[in-house]
Amino acid sequence: MTHKSITMTDKLVHPFNFKVARTSLPHKFTYPFHYTAHPLCVAASETVQQYICTQEHWTEELKAGKMFGVLVVENQDQKIGFLAAYSGNLGGRNNHPYFVPPVFDMLQNDGFFKIEEQEINFINRQIEIIASNKEYLNLTVSLEKAIKNADEKLLEQKKDLKLQKEKRDLYKKSNPLMDVTELEMLNKISQHEKGEYKRLEKTLKEEIRSIQNEIEKYTLEINNHKTERKTKSYHLQQKLFDQFKFMNIKGENKSLCDIFEQTAQKTPPAGAGECAAPKLLQYAFNNELQPIAMAEFWWGNSPKNEIRLHGNYYPACMGKCQPILSHMLQGLNVDNNPLSKTAETDIELEVVFEDDYLLIINKPSGLLSMPGKSNDISVHQLIKAKYPNTTGPLLVHRLDMSTSGLLLIAKKAEIHKSLQLQFKNRTIKKKYIAILNGILNENSGNINLPLSPDYNNRPCQMVDFENGKTANTLWRALERKNNTTRVEFEPITGRTHQLRIHAAHHLGLNTPIVGDELYGQKSDRLFLHAQSLEFTHPITAQIISVFTDPDF
Repeated sequence: MTHKSITMTDKLVHPFNFKVARTSLPHKFTYPFHYTAHPLCVAASETVQQYICTQEHWTEELKAGKMFGVLVVENQDQKIGFLAAYSGNLGGRNNHPYFVPPVFDMLQNDGFFKIEEQEINFINRQIEIIASNKEYLNLTVSLEKAIKNADEKLLEQKKDLKLQKEKRDLYKKSNPLMDVTELEMLNKISQHEKGEYKRLEKTLKEEIRSIQNEIEKYTLEINNHKTERKTKSYHLQQKLFDQFKFMNIKGENKSLCDIFEQTAQKTPPAGAGECAAPKLLQYAFNNELQPIAMAEFWWGNSPKNEIRLHGNYYPACMGKCQPILSHMLQGLNVDNNPLSKTAETDIELEVVFEDDYLLIINKPSGLLSMPGKSNDISVHQLIKAKYPNTTGPLLVHRLDMSTSGLLLIAKKAEIHKSLQLQFKNRTIKKKYIAILNGILNENSGNINLPLSPDYNNRPCQMVDFENGKTANTLWRALERKNNTTRVEFEPITGRTHQLRIHAAHHLGLNTPIVGDELYGQKSDRLFLHAQSLEFTHPITAQIISVFTDPDF
Protein backbone atom coordinates (compact mmCIF):
# COMPACT_ATOMS: atom_id res chain seq x y z
CA MET A 1 0.00 0.00 0.00
CA THR A 2 1.22 3.48 -0.81
CA HIS A 3 0.25 6.77 0.76
CA LYS A 4 -0.69 9.71 -1.42
CA SER A 5 1.28 12.88 -1.10
CA ILE A 6 -0.80 15.58 0.51
CA THR A 7 -2.70 17.83 -1.89
CA MET A 8 -4.84 19.99 0.33
CA THR A 9 -5.65 23.59 1.07
CA ASP A 10 -3.04 23.78 3.84
CA LYS A 11 -0.17 25.38 1.96
CA LEU A 12 2.25 24.73 4.83
CA VAL A 13 2.02 20.95 4.36
CA HIS A 14 4.32 20.28 1.42
CA PRO A 15 3.92 17.21 -0.82
CA PHE A 16 6.70 14.80 -1.72
CA ASN A 17 7.43 14.53 -5.43
CA PHE A 18 7.16 10.72 -5.28
CA LYS A 19 4.73 8.11 -3.98
CA VAL A 20 5.38 7.25 -0.35
CA ALA A 21 5.20 3.48 0.26
CA ARG A 22 3.73 2.40 3.57
CA THR A 23 6.70 0.09 4.11
CA SER A 24 8.99 3.14 3.99
CA LEU A 25 7.35 4.75 7.03
CA PRO A 26 9.17 4.37 10.36
CA HIS A 27 7.48 2.20 13.00
CA LYS A 28 8.13 4.79 15.72
CA PHE A 29 8.56 8.56 15.84
CA THR A 30 12.10 9.97 15.89
CA TYR A 31 13.92 10.15 19.23
CA PRO A 32 14.94 13.81 18.71
CA PHE A 33 18.10 13.84 20.83
CA HIS A 34 19.95 11.08 18.98
CA TYR A 35 18.86 9.84 15.56
CA THR A 36 19.80 9.04 11.99
CA ALA A 37 17.69 11.12 9.62
CA HIS A 38 14.97 8.98 8.05
CA PRO A 39 15.03 8.88 4.19
CA LEU A 40 11.73 10.79 4.07
CA CYS A 41 13.27 13.49 6.29
CA VAL A 42 16.31 13.61 4.02
CA ALA A 43 14.04 14.05 0.97
CA ALA A 44 12.05 16.75 2.77
CA SER A 45 15.26 18.52 3.87
CA GLU A 46 16.60 18.53 0.32
CA THR A 47 13.37 20.16 -0.87
CA VAL A 48 13.64 22.82 1.85
CA GLN A 49 17.29 23.43 0.97
CA GLN A 50 16.36 23.93 -2.69
CA TYR A 51 13.71 26.43 -1.61
CA ILE A 52 15.94 28.51 0.67
CA CYS A 53 18.60 28.64 -2.06
CA THR A 54 16.07 30.48 -4.24
CA GLN A 55 15.48 33.15 -1.58
CA GLU A 56 18.27 35.54 -2.53
CA HIS A 57 17.21 38.13 0.07
CA TRP A 58 18.24 35.65 2.81
CA THR A 59 21.66 34.84 1.33
CA GLU A 60 23.74 37.06 3.60
CA GLU A 61 21.77 36.20 6.73
CA LEU A 62 22.00 32.47 6.08
CA LYS A 63 25.77 32.69 5.64
CA ALA A 64 25.91 33.26 9.39
CA GLY A 65 24.13 29.92 9.81
CA LYS A 66 20.67 28.80 10.94
CA MET A 67 18.99 25.61 12.05
CA PHE A 68 16.07 24.35 9.96
CA GLY A 69 13.76 21.45 10.66
CA VAL A 70 11.34 19.16 8.82
CA LEU A 71 8.49 17.05 10.16
CA VAL A 72 6.93 14.28 8.05
CA VAL A 73 3.20 14.16 8.82
CA GLU A 74 0.09 12.18 7.91
CA ASN A 75 -3.35 13.74 7.73
CA GLN A 76 -6.69 12.11 8.52
CA ASP A 77 -7.03 10.95 4.90
CA GLN A 78 -3.72 9.06 5.26
CA LYS A 79 -1.96 11.48 2.95
CA ILE A 80 1.74 12.07 3.62
CA GLY A 81 3.58 15.38 3.41
CA PHE A 82 6.00 17.43 5.44
CA LEU A 83 6.22 20.67 7.40
CA ALA A 84 9.24 22.99 7.52
CA ALA A 85 10.47 25.40 10.18
CA TYR A 86 13.48 27.48 11.19
CA SER A 87 14.84 28.35 14.62
CA GLY A 88 14.44 31.92 15.86
CA ASN A 89 13.42 34.44 13.22
CA LEU A 90 14.44 34.93 9.61
CA GLY A 91 14.65 38.21 7.77
CA GLY A 92 13.44 39.97 10.91
CA ARG A 93 10.18 38.03 10.77
CA ASN A 94 8.59 35.05 12.48
CA ASN A 95 6.11 34.31 9.69
CA HIS A 96 7.02 33.21 6.17
CA PRO A 97 4.62 31.50 3.76
CA TYR A 98 6.71 28.33 3.36
CA PHE A 99 7.30 27.66 7.06
CA VAL A 100 5.06 26.91 10.03
CA PRO A 101 4.34 29.89 12.29
CA PRO A 102 5.95 30.36 15.71
CA VAL A 103 4.27 29.05 18.83
CA PHE A 104 3.88 32.71 19.74
CA ASP A 105 4.70 35.57 17.37
CA MET A 106 6.46 38.13 19.51
CA LEU A 107 7.36 40.24 16.46
CA GLN A 108 3.82 41.29 15.50
CA ASN A 109 3.79 45.08 15.29
CA ASP A 110 0.79 45.65 17.53
CA GLY A 111 1.79 43.00 20.07
CA PHE A 112 2.88 43.71 23.64
CA PHE A 113 6.42 42.50 23.00
CA LYS A 114 7.15 45.09 20.32
CA ILE A 115 5.57 47.87 22.40
CA GLU A 116 7.43 46.99 25.60
CA GLU A 117 10.64 46.32 23.68
CA GLN A 118 10.44 49.88 22.35
CA GLU A 119 10.13 51.13 25.94
CA ILE A 120 13.28 49.20 26.87
CA ASN A 121 15.06 50.52 23.78
CA PHE A 122 14.08 54.06 24.83
CA ILE A 123 15.72 53.44 28.22
CA ASN A 124 18.83 52.17 26.41
CA ARG A 125 18.97 55.38 24.39
CA GLN A 126 18.65 57.43 27.57
CA ILE A 127 21.60 55.56 29.06
CA GLU A 128 23.62 56.12 25.87
CA ILE A 129 22.83 59.85 25.90
CA ILE A 130 24.00 60.23 29.49
CA ALA A 131 27.08 58.05 28.96
CA SER A 132 28.11 60.14 25.92
CA ASN A 133 27.52 63.53 27.60
CA LYS A 134 30.64 65.67 27.07
CA GLU A 135 30.71 66.97 30.62
CA TYR A 136 30.43 63.41 31.96
CA LEU A 137 33.20 62.20 29.69
CA ASN A 138 35.43 65.17 30.66
CA LEU A 139 34.82 64.40 34.34
CA THR A 140 35.85 60.76 33.90
CA VAL A 141 39.06 61.90 32.19
CA SER A 142 39.67 64.45 34.98
CA LEU A 143 39.13 61.76 37.61
CA GLU A 144 41.61 59.45 35.94
CA LYS A 145 44.19 62.26 35.79
CA ALA A 146 43.52 63.28 39.43
CA ILE A 147 44.01 59.71 40.67
CA LYS A 148 47.20 59.35 38.65
CA ASN A 149 48.49 62.74 39.87
CA ALA A 150 47.69 61.83 43.50
CA ASP A 151 49.48 58.50 43.22
CA GLU A 152 52.57 60.15 41.73
CA LYS A 153 52.70 62.98 44.31
CA LEU A 154 52.18 60.68 47.29
CA LEU A 155 54.77 58.24 45.99
CA GLU A 156 57.25 61.11 45.58
CA GLN A 157 56.46 62.38 49.09
CA LYS A 158 56.92 58.88 50.54
CA LYS A 159 60.32 58.61 48.91
CA ASP A 160 61.30 62.00 50.36
CA LEU A 161 60.07 60.96 53.85
CA LYS A 162 62.16 57.81 53.63
CA LEU A 163 65.22 59.75 52.46
CA GLN A 164 64.93 62.35 55.27
CA LYS A 165 64.48 59.59 57.86
CA GLU A 166 67.60 57.83 56.60
CA LYS A 167 69.54 61.10 56.90
CA ARG A 168 68.34 61.65 60.50
CA ASP A 169 69.13 58.06 61.44
CA LEU A 170 72.62 58.46 59.99
CA TYR A 171 73.08 61.76 61.85
CA LYS A 172 71.96 60.15 65.12
CA LYS A 173 74.34 57.27 64.57
CA SER A 174 77.21 59.68 63.83
CA ASN A 175 76.43 61.83 66.91
CA PRO A 176 75.71 59.42 69.77
CA LEU A 177 76.30 62.16 72.40
CA MET A 178 73.75 64.72 71.09
CA ASP A 179 71.73 66.45 73.81
CA VAL A 180 68.01 66.04 74.49
CA THR A 181 67.12 69.37 72.91
CA GLU A 182 68.64 68.39 69.57
CA LEU A 183 67.00 64.97 69.71
CA GLU A 184 63.59 66.56 70.33
CA MET A 185 64.17 68.91 67.42
CA LEU A 186 64.83 65.96 65.09
CA ASN A 187 61.66 64.25 66.32
CA LYS A 188 59.62 67.41 65.70
CA ILE A 189 61.00 67.61 62.14
CA SER A 190 59.96 63.99 61.60
CA GLN A 191 56.44 64.65 62.94
CA HIS A 192 56.13 67.76 60.78
CA GLU A 193 57.10 65.85 57.64
CA LYS A 194 54.56 63.13 58.44
CA GLY A 195 51.93 65.78 59.03
CA GLU A 196 52.74 67.41 55.71
CA TYR A 197 52.27 64.02 54.02
CA LYS A 198 48.85 63.51 55.66
CA ARG A 199 47.77 67.05 54.75
CA LEU A 200 48.80 66.45 51.13
CA GLU A 201 46.99 63.11 51.13
CA LYS A 202 43.82 64.74 52.50
CA THR A 203 43.95 67.56 49.93
CA LEU A 204 44.39 65.14 47.04
CA LYS A 205 41.57 62.89 48.29
CA GLU A 206 39.27 65.90 48.56
CA GLU A 207 40.06 66.84 44.96
CA ILE A 208 39.30 63.29 43.82
CA ARG A 209 36.13 63.11 45.89
CA SER A 210 34.93 66.42 44.47
CA ILE A 211 35.19 65.05 40.93
CA GLN A 212 33.60 61.77 42.01
CA ASN A 213 30.63 63.65 43.47
CA GLU A 214 30.08 65.34 40.11
CA ILE A 215 30.35 62.02 38.30
CA GLU A 216 27.93 60.36 40.74
CA LYS A 217 25.18 62.70 39.58
CA TYR A 218 25.45 61.04 36.19
CA THR A 219 26.13 57.46 37.37
CA LEU A 220 23.16 57.61 39.73
CA GLU A 221 20.92 58.53 36.82
CA ILE A 222 22.46 55.77 34.67
CA ASN A 223 22.02 53.19 37.43
CA ASN A 224 18.40 54.23 37.95
CA HIS A 225 17.76 53.69 34.25
CA LYS A 226 19.53 50.32 34.38
CA THR A 227 17.42 49.23 37.35
CA GLU A 228 14.27 50.26 35.49
CA ARG A 229 15.49 48.40 32.39
CA LYS A 230 16.24 45.26 34.38
CA THR A 231 12.80 45.30 36.00
CA LYS A 232 11.02 45.87 32.70
CA SER A 233 13.10 43.20 30.94
CA TYR A 234 12.32 40.66 33.65
CA HIS A 235 8.58 41.33 33.57
CA LEU A 236 8.57 41.29 29.76
CA GLN A 237 10.41 37.97 29.73
CA GLN A 238 7.96 36.44 32.21
CA LYS A 239 5.00 37.81 30.25
CA LEU A 240 6.53 36.35 27.10
CA PHE A 241 7.06 32.95 28.69
CA ASP A 242 3.38 32.86 29.67
CA GLN A 243 2.40 33.22 25.99
CA PHE A 244 4.33 30.10 24.97
CA LYS A 245 1.97 27.17 25.56
CA PHE A 246 2.88 23.79 24.13
CA MET A 247 0.50 21.00 23.21
CA ASN A 248 1.01 17.25 22.95
CA ILE A 249 -0.97 14.72 20.94
CA LYS A 250 -3.24 14.13 23.94
CA GLY A 251 -4.33 17.79 23.79
CA GLU A 252 -2.56 18.74 27.02
CA ASN A 253 -1.19 22.29 27.13
CA LYS A 254 1.67 23.54 29.30
CA SER A 255 3.32 26.94 29.47
CA LEU A 256 7.08 27.41 29.35
CA CYS A 257 7.14 28.34 33.03
CA ASP A 258 5.21 25.19 34.00
CA ILE A 259 7.50 23.01 31.91
CA PHE A 260 10.76 24.44 33.27
CA GLU A 261 9.49 24.52 36.84
CA GLN A 262 10.18 20.77 36.86
CA THR A 263 13.82 21.22 35.83
CA ALA A 264 16.90 22.03 37.90
CA GLN A 265 17.19 25.51 36.35
CA LYS A 266 13.50 26.32 37.21
CA THR A 267 13.25 29.20 34.73
CA PRO A 268 13.30 28.94 30.91
CA PRO A 269 16.46 30.12 29.13
CA ALA A 270 16.22 32.95 26.61
CA GLY A 271 14.96 31.71 23.25
CA ALA A 272 13.22 28.64 24.68
CA GLY A 273 10.33 27.57 22.46
CA GLU A 274 11.68 29.29 19.35
CA CYS A 275 13.58 26.30 17.97
CA ALA A 276 12.35 24.43 14.90
CA ALA A 277 11.27 21.18 16.60
CA PRO A 278 8.65 22.66 19.00
CA LYS A 279 7.24 24.83 16.18
CA LEU A 280 6.77 21.79 13.95
CA LEU A 281 5.08 19.62 16.56
CA GLN A 282 2.84 22.47 17.74
CA TYR A 283 1.55 23.07 14.23
CA ALA A 284 0.98 19.35 13.67
CA PHE A 285 -1.02 18.93 16.88
CA ASN A 286 -3.05 22.09 16.27
CA ASN A 287 -3.99 20.87 12.79
CA GLU A 288 -4.67 17.19 13.58
CA LEU A 289 -1.60 15.96 11.70
CA GLN A 290 0.09 12.77 12.87
CA PRO A 291 3.89 13.21 13.32
CA ILE A 292 5.81 10.46 11.48
CA ALA A 293 9.50 11.50 11.59
CA MET A 294 11.55 14.62 12.26
CA ALA A 295 15.03 15.97 11.54
CA GLU A 296 16.91 19.26 11.91
CA PHE A 297 19.80 20.45 9.75
CA TRP A 298 22.27 23.35 9.86
CA TRP A 299 22.56 25.69 6.91
CA GLY A 300 25.43 28.16 6.58
CA ASN A 301 28.70 28.87 8.32
CA SER A 302 29.55 27.43 11.73
CA PRO A 303 29.02 29.73 14.74
CA LYS A 304 32.11 31.23 16.38
CA ASN A 305 32.17 28.94 19.42
CA GLU A 306 30.11 25.89 18.48
CA ILE A 307 30.75 23.41 15.69
CA ARG A 308 27.99 23.22 13.09
CA LEU A 309 28.70 21.84 9.62
CA HIS A 310 26.74 23.07 6.62
CA GLY A 311 24.05 20.55 5.64
CA ASN A 312 24.61 18.24 8.60
CA TYR A 313 21.75 16.87 10.70
CA TYR A 314 21.74 17.66 14.41
CA PRO A 315 19.75 16.52 17.45
CA ALA A 316 17.43 18.87 19.31
CA CYS A 317 19.26 20.95 21.92
CA MET A 318 19.12 19.71 25.50
CA GLY A 319 19.04 23.04 27.35
CA LYS A 320 16.09 24.67 25.57
CA CYS A 321 14.26 21.83 23.82
CA GLN A 322 14.63 18.74 26.00
CA PRO A 323 12.13 19.84 28.69
CA ILE A 324 9.68 21.13 26.06
CA LEU A 325 9.87 18.06 23.83
CA SER A 326 9.59 15.72 26.80
CA HIS A 327 6.09 17.17 27.28
CA MET A 328 5.19 17.42 23.60
CA LEU A 329 6.17 13.82 22.81
CA GLN A 330 3.94 12.33 25.48
CA GLY A 331 1.37 10.07 23.81
CA LEU A 332 3.57 9.43 20.75
CA ASN A 333 5.24 6.08 20.14
CA VAL A 334 8.85 7.34 20.19
CA ASP A 335 12.04 5.44 19.38
CA ASN A 336 14.22 4.43 22.31
CA ASN A 337 17.40 6.38 22.92
CA PRO A 338 19.90 4.39 20.81
CA LEU A 339 22.61 5.12 23.38
CA SER A 340 20.60 3.41 26.14
CA LYS A 341 21.77 -0.14 25.63
CA THR A 342 21.63 -2.22 28.77
CA ALA A 343 24.26 -4.90 28.29
CA GLU A 344 24.98 -8.08 30.21
CA THR A 345 27.58 -7.86 32.97
CA ASP A 346 29.51 -10.86 31.63
CA ILE A 347 31.25 -8.72 28.96
CA GLU A 348 34.92 -9.71 28.83
CA LEU A 349 37.24 -6.72 28.98
CA GLU A 350 40.66 -7.04 27.34
CA VAL A 351 43.28 -6.57 30.07
CA VAL A 352 46.53 -5.14 28.70
CA PHE A 353 48.43 -4.82 32.01
CA GLU A 354 47.69 -5.94 35.57
CA ASP A 355 49.37 -6.34 38.93
CA ASP A 356 48.21 -6.24 42.56
CA TYR A 357 47.73 -2.48 42.48
CA LEU A 358 46.29 -1.47 39.12
CA LEU A 359 45.21 -2.68 35.73
CA ILE A 360 44.89 -1.24 32.24
CA ILE A 361 42.15 -2.35 29.88
CA ASN A 362 41.51 -1.82 26.18
CA LYS A 363 38.00 -0.32 26.28
CA PRO A 364 35.86 -1.07 23.23
CA SER A 365 34.05 1.72 21.41
CA GLY A 366 30.43 2.05 22.53
CA LEU A 367 30.99 1.19 26.20
CA LEU A 368 30.61 3.84 28.92
CA SER A 369 33.51 4.46 31.29
CA MET A 370 31.22 5.38 34.20
CA PRO A 371 27.49 4.74 34.71
CA GLY A 372 25.21 7.37 33.22
CA LYS A 373 21.70 8.44 34.21
CA SER A 374 20.22 5.32 32.61
CA ASN A 375 20.96 1.74 33.52
CA ASP A 376 23.59 1.36 30.80
CA ILE A 377 26.47 -0.96 31.60
CA SER A 378 29.88 0.63 32.10
CA VAL A 379 33.53 -0.26 32.66
CA HIS A 380 33.14 0.75 36.30
CA GLN A 381 30.31 -1.75 36.84
CA LEU A 382 32.15 -4.54 35.04
CA ILE A 383 35.34 -4.00 37.04
CA LYS A 384 33.42 -3.76 40.30
CA ALA A 385 31.74 -7.10 39.53
CA LYS A 386 35.03 -8.76 38.56
CA TYR A 387 37.06 -7.30 41.46
CA PRO A 388 34.60 -7.02 44.39
CA ASN A 389 37.36 -6.35 46.93
CA THR A 390 38.67 -3.19 45.27
CA THR A 391 38.46 0.11 47.18
CA GLY A 392 38.22 3.69 46.01
CA PRO A 393 36.88 5.30 42.83
CA LEU A 394 38.65 2.73 40.53
CA LEU A 395 38.82 4.67 37.20
CA VAL A 396 41.71 7.14 37.19
CA HIS A 397 40.46 8.90 34.03
CA ARG A 398 37.70 8.45 31.46
CA LEU A 399 37.24 7.87 27.76
CA ASP A 400 34.16 8.99 25.83
CA MET A 401 31.67 6.20 25.21
CA SER A 402 32.54 6.27 21.49
CA THR A 403 36.32 6.28 22.05
CA SER A 404 38.22 3.01 22.30
CA GLY A 405 41.59 2.35 23.90
CA LEU A 406 43.62 2.27 27.07
CA LEU A 407 41.91 3.01 30.36
CA LEU A 408 43.83 3.12 33.64
CA ILE A 409 42.17 1.60 36.73
CA ALA A 410 43.33 1.59 40.36
CA LYS A 411 42.50 -1.31 42.68
CA LYS A 412 43.02 0.67 45.87
CA ALA A 413 42.07 4.18 46.97
CA GLU A 414 45.66 5.22 47.73
CA ILE A 415 46.81 4.04 44.28
CA HIS A 416 43.98 6.02 42.68
CA LYS A 417 45.04 9.14 44.59
CA SER A 418 48.67 8.77 43.48
CA LEU A 419 47.77 8.26 39.82
CA GLN A 420 45.32 11.15 39.89
CA LEU A 421 48.12 13.38 41.13
CA GLN A 422 50.21 12.36 38.12
CA PHE A 423 47.34 13.34 35.83
CA LYS A 424 46.97 16.65 37.68
CA ASN A 425 50.70 17.33 37.32
CA ARG A 426 50.53 16.27 33.65
CA THR A 427 53.32 13.72 34.03
CA ILE A 428 51.23 10.92 32.50
CA LYS A 429 51.76 10.76 28.76
CA LYS A 430 48.87 9.76 26.49
CA LYS A 431 48.71 9.40 22.74
CA TYR A 432 45.68 8.82 20.54
CA ILE A 433 45.21 7.69 16.96
CA ALA A 434 42.40 9.21 14.89
CA ILE A 435 41.26 9.25 11.30
CA LEU A 436 40.12 12.67 10.14
CA ASN A 437 37.49 13.21 7.47
CA GLY A 438 39.70 15.15 5.05
CA ILE A 439 43.28 15.84 3.99
CA LEU A 440 45.46 18.02 6.24
CA ASN A 441 47.98 20.21 4.43
CA GLU A 442 50.36 20.58 7.37
CA ASN A 443 52.30 17.73 9.00
CA SER A 444 52.23 18.72 12.67
CA GLY A 445 51.27 21.46 15.07
CA ASN A 446 50.04 22.62 18.45
CA ILE A 447 46.39 23.54 19.05
CA ASN A 448 45.43 25.89 21.89
CA LEU A 449 41.67 26.43 22.08
CA PRO A 450 40.06 26.92 25.53
CA LEU A 451 36.91 24.87 26.13
CA SER A 452 33.78 25.12 28.24
CA PRO A 453 30.49 23.19 28.41
CA ASP A 454 27.74 24.15 25.98
CA TYR A 455 25.00 24.18 28.62
CA ASN A 456 22.18 24.52 26.09
CA ASN A 457 23.48 21.63 24.01
CA ARG A 458 24.80 18.98 26.38
CA PRO A 459 26.98 16.94 26.19
CA CYS A 460 28.69 19.17 23.64
CA GLN A 461 31.55 21.48 24.53
CA MET A 462 32.47 24.73 22.81
CA VAL A 463 35.45 26.98 22.22
CA ASP A 464 35.27 29.79 24.78
CA PHE A 465 38.02 32.41 24.88
CA GLU A 466 36.42 34.30 27.78
CA ASN A 467 35.54 31.61 30.32
CA GLY A 468 36.96 28.39 28.89
CA LYS A 469 39.64 26.24 30.49
CA THR A 470 43.01 25.92 28.78
CA ALA A 471 43.12 23.03 26.31
CA ASN A 472 46.34 22.14 24.51
CA THR A 473 46.92 19.37 21.94
CA LEU A 474 50.02 18.36 19.98
CA TRP A 475 49.39 16.53 16.71
CA ARG A 476 51.18 15.06 13.71
CA ALA A 477 49.94 13.54 10.48
CA LEU A 478 50.86 9.87 9.95
CA GLU A 479 49.20 8.94 6.65
CA ARG A 480 46.95 10.40 3.95
CA LYS A 481 44.69 8.28 1.77
CA ASN A 482 41.13 8.14 0.39
CA ASN A 483 40.49 11.76 1.41
CA THR A 484 41.29 10.99 5.06
CA THR A 485 44.28 11.74 7.29
CA ARG A 486 45.54 9.40 9.98
CA VAL A 487 46.71 11.55 12.90
CA GLU A 488 48.50 11.05 16.21
CA PHE A 489 47.21 13.29 19.00
CA GLU A 490 49.08 14.00 22.23
CA PRO A 491 46.80 15.90 24.62
CA ILE A 492 48.72 18.03 27.11
CA THR A 493 45.50 18.78 28.99
CA GLY A 494 42.55 16.46 29.41
CA ARG A 495 39.35 18.40 28.77
CA THR A 496 36.07 16.77 27.80
CA HIS A 497 35.86 16.26 24.00
CA GLN A 498 39.20 18.08 23.63
CA LEU A 499 40.53 16.07 20.69
CA ARG A 500 37.16 16.00 18.94
CA ILE A 501 36.73 19.79 19.09
CA HIS A 502 40.37 20.57 18.31
CA ALA A 503 40.01 18.41 15.19
CA ALA A 504 36.64 19.80 14.05
CA HIS A 505 36.74 23.51 14.96
CA HIS A 506 37.69 25.94 12.19
CA LEU A 507 40.40 27.44 14.43
CA GLY A 508 41.81 23.94 15.02
CA LEU A 509 42.30 21.43 12.22
CA ASN A 510 38.91 22.22 10.69
CA THR A 511 38.59 18.50 9.89
CA PRO A 512 36.32 16.37 12.11
CA ILE A 513 37.19 12.87 13.24
CA VAL A 514 35.46 10.25 11.10
CA GLY A 515 32.30 9.06 12.84
CA ASP A 516 32.04 12.05 15.20
CA GLU A 517 28.27 12.57 15.19
CA LEU A 518 28.51 15.50 17.64
CA TYR A 519 30.99 17.61 15.69
CA GLY A 520 31.10 15.92 12.29
CA GLN A 521 29.18 13.13 10.58
CA LYS A 522 27.95 9.81 11.91
CA SER A 523 29.60 6.56 10.86
CA ASP A 524 29.69 3.01 12.20
CA ARG A 525 31.94 4.23 15.04
CA LEU A 526 34.10 7.14 16.20
CA PHE A 527 37.56 6.63 14.73
CA LEU A 528 39.45 7.71 17.85
CA HIS A 529 41.60 5.33 19.90
CA ALA A 530 43.72 5.85 23.04
CA GLN A 531 46.83 4.06 21.78
CA SER A 532 49.55 4.55 24.40
CA LEU A 533 49.89 5.36 28.07
CA GLU A 534 53.07 6.06 30.07
CA PHE A 535 53.24 6.75 33.81
CA THR A 536 55.24 6.05 36.98
CA HIS A 537 54.07 3.07 39.00
CA PRO A 538 52.94 4.37 42.43
CA ILE A 539 54.57 1.47 44.32
CA THR A 540 57.58 0.27 42.28
CA ALA A 541 58.44 3.72 40.83
CA GLN A 542 59.07 2.00 37.49
CA ILE A 543 58.03 3.66 34.23
CA ILE A 544 55.06 1.72 32.86
CA SER A 545 54.57 2.09 29.13
CA VAL A 546 51.60 0.37 27.46
CA PHE A 547 50.61 0.32 23.79
CA THR A 548 47.66 -1.09 21.84
CA ASP A 549 46.81 -0.67 18.17
CA PRO A 550 43.35 0.47 17.08
CA ASP A 551 41.18 -1.86 15.03
CA PHE A 552 40.95 0.67 12.21
